[in-house]
Amino acid sequence: MSVHFRIDENSIYVDLRRMVRNRTLSPPARTILAIMFDAGSRWFHGYDLCRQGAVKSGTLYPLLIRLEEQGYLEAQWQASAEPGRPPRHAYRLTAKGRALARANPPLGLGAAAGDLQGKPA
Repeated sequence: MSVHFRIDENSIYVDLRRMVRNRTLSPPARTILAIMFDAGSRWFHGYDLCRQGAVKSGTLYPLLIRLEEQGYLEAQWQASAEPGRPPRHAYRLTAKGRALARANPPLGLGAAAGDLQGKPA
């Protein structure tokens, strides 16, 4: 939290503002964003992302919820193609999410990390 003071003749003003966090993304977050970025506007189910990204569901689903709440993902319920199966939640990147993915390629890719740089948002 940052605190700003201003003193007038008869008053003291205190402005308390929430500090903006500038966290780096976790390796699983970067991996999932890269998978989704490479697929364009395709919708993903959590199970597909777990498999492709080698990320456990206990890591993936909280990550997807946070990214959706922050406006990086769009989510919707999709009816199952198989009769009797319940609807599934599907996710895809928003324009803001594509920019986040482009700015945060998976760690340790070296030259391959530049692959996200040339793709349009």
